[in-house]
Amino acid sequence: MITLKSPREIKAMAESGAILAGMLNGLKDIIKPGISSWEIEKFARKYFKEHDAIPAEMGFEGYKYATCVSVNDEICHGFPRKNLLLKNHDVVKVDTVVDYHGAMSDSCMTYVVGESTPEIDKLVEVTEKALYIGIDQAVIGNRIGDIGAAIQHYVEDENGFGDVREYIGHGIGPTMHEAPDVPHFGEAGHGVRLREGMTITIEPMVNAGDWRADSSAPDGWTVKTMDGSLSAQFEHTIVITKDGPKILTSRDKVKDAKYLMDFDKLG
Repeated sequence: MITLKSPREIKAMAESGAILAGMLNGLKDIIKPGISSWEIEKFARKYFKEHDAIPAEMGFEGYKYATCVSVNDEICHGFPRKNLLLKNHDVVKVDTVVDYHGAMSDSCMTYVVGESTPEIDKLVEVTEKALYIGIDQAVIGNRIGDIGAAIQHYVEDENGFGDVREYIGHGIGPTMHEAPDVPHFGEAGHGVRLREGMTITIEPMVNAGDWRADSSAPDGWTVKTMDGSLSAQFEHTIVITKDGPKILTSRDKVKDAKYLMDFDKLG
């Protein structure tokens, strides 16, 4: 069942999202060559505790960590590891969910460790732009398929990258995963119609090579690209309003100016 959120619930989710965004922005000063991916986990746990927030991924379906830290060809659900030292050119995805006084928010950011390359820069830029292309389709009256079709066309037809199919966005609110499912591929004009008050995540995962994913890792969680190519991901939690889609996990108030909630209008 799809739940439409009240102004009170949306405000609470925005507060949760601000905490999550602050943590992800803080990682920009932490992620550098030579640190272990466990330092990311330590920073996130400390940040959430200091802001009276709960890392909702910890304990979810047996997952043991506050963050998913996926490196290079790991698409998603990678463990933070004490023995994994980051190096120049590594592509690091940090994905996490925050529960702040019962309100959930979900976001992911991709970081390039140290020096980059033109190929990595293009992958990261295309993935982030794909997120915003999807967000722009999240307007009242459109359908879920409009989001996925726009992302898939940009990623695959315009840029020749692989648009991951197996892992998708979702509704979110008082629980981590709610209806509807939000694929990042599909056919325009198909799927659930979008309504005011729906809160969803849009989280494209883009591979430099083939779109297929390998979920056979021994740990039961880590998902890798089938062909060993690099992968990037960006994600925001958004709410659909009469004034268009609004980002509840914004990390850049300048870039996201048109997507920011006016709480005076919300009521």
